[in-house]
Amino acid sequence: MNGKRAAAGLAITGLALHITLTALQSPPRALAQVLPAPPSGKVMQAACLGEPETLAKILMLWLQAFDYQSGVSLALRDLDRERVETWLTRILELDPRGQYPLMAAIRLYGDIPAEANQRAFAAFVHRQFQADPDRRWPWLAHAVVVARHRLRDLPLALRYARALADGVTPGRVPSWAWQLEWSILEEMGDIDGARAALDALLVGGRVTDPAERRFLAERGRALAPRAAP
Repeated sequence: MNGKRAAAGLAITGLALHITLTALQSPPRALAQVLPAPPSGKVMQAACLGEPETLAKILMLWLQAFDYQSGVSLALRDLDRERVETWLTRILELDPRGQYPLMAAIRLYGDIPAEANQRAFAAFVHRQFQADPDRRWPWLAHAVVVARHRLRDLPLALRYARALADGVTPGRVPSWAWQLEWSILEEMGDIDGARAALDALLVGGRVTDPAERRFLAERGRALAPRAAP
């Protein structure tokens, strides 16, 4: 068994060295435009030789080598977005418990000051969240922030906030994550909807801390009534 693990480790290390050397020997400017398509999931599983988490970490480092080369910083906006998403998906398939691909999606690639990129990587995080809500919720919460404060798209922020509230097991997230929905509804001017969301938090038992419950109850009473038509 130890021999098998050692052989697998050597094979993965060799693969990483090959990828890294190939990247470093190519013209830096071209690298941002020629990110190769990743192998299929089946090929990835065969290549990992029983060490999928190790290969996932190596591939994540390799993917970032397209952003930072020796003495050269490449523009992230020049990378093929769809291929980056596919690489991140393959890496998550190798290591479903891994958090770094999702963090990179929303806080690295999704931080590019281009609306199309921000929307695409927020959507990517939303899709991946659905596969493991209890573990991946922090990155969807970050997508809510991106949609709300960077994209200024409140309906999209509300969609992600509701997905977060509906998808995660109660007790697995801090109470502020449950409260995103009502605060966005208030910002949208949907006072009745905000009140209903607050009531659901209190009646549903998702918020149990007495101080927080008092705060939310007071906040609900303080919401301005809807103006008469």
